[in-house]
Amino acid sequence: MPRWESDAQGRLERAALDLFETQGFERTTVAQIARSAGLTERSFYRYFPDKREVLFAGNVLETHLAAQVEAADPGLTPTEALLTALGTADQVFRSREFLLRRAEVIAASPALAERDLIKLAGIADALERALARRGVEPGEARFLIDVVLAISRRATSRWLAEPDATFADLVARTAAELFAAITPPAAHH
Repeated sequence: MPRWESDAQGRLERAALDLFETQGFERTTVAQIARSAGLTERSFYRYFPDKREVLFAGNVLETHLAAQVEAADPGLTPTEALLTALGTADQVFRSREFLLRRAEVIAASPALAERDLIKLAGIADALERALARRGVEPGEARFLIDVVLAISRRATSRWLAEPDATFADLVARTAAELFAAITPPAAHH
């Protein structure tokens, strides 16, 4: 028997990911995950309400981003506040390896892909509430959040592919590319 490290939640996450990869999410049971991690099913449910949540880490990212938006300098525009908050998301990210493997497992399962979208909607709602507390009207807030989430998707896939780049730099670079693409060229004189 291998000697287990004390991090039960981490062991459950790794065991679940291994099983999801080898036999598929749908065919994996909570009992198998717990057994593979050297724990009981009851232990599993202490950390996760169901097997899907192993991949979705509660509301850590949602809570982090909303708090960052609320704490952002009042002089920042709503978009700057969102981008500043997003640039700190890697403070709560899992390891690059975990996220790459997680992305493949999610892509292979329609149920998980749907859960991912629901999770994203929850993040957008939390950000909308955070912007409302900064005085941003809901329609404008939702529009800006959609734009920033598009930047986030591109920056995240770059971050997974470019281990040497910092997430904050990739967010800034991606935002700059978007703004350059939508800014009309200067009028010729």
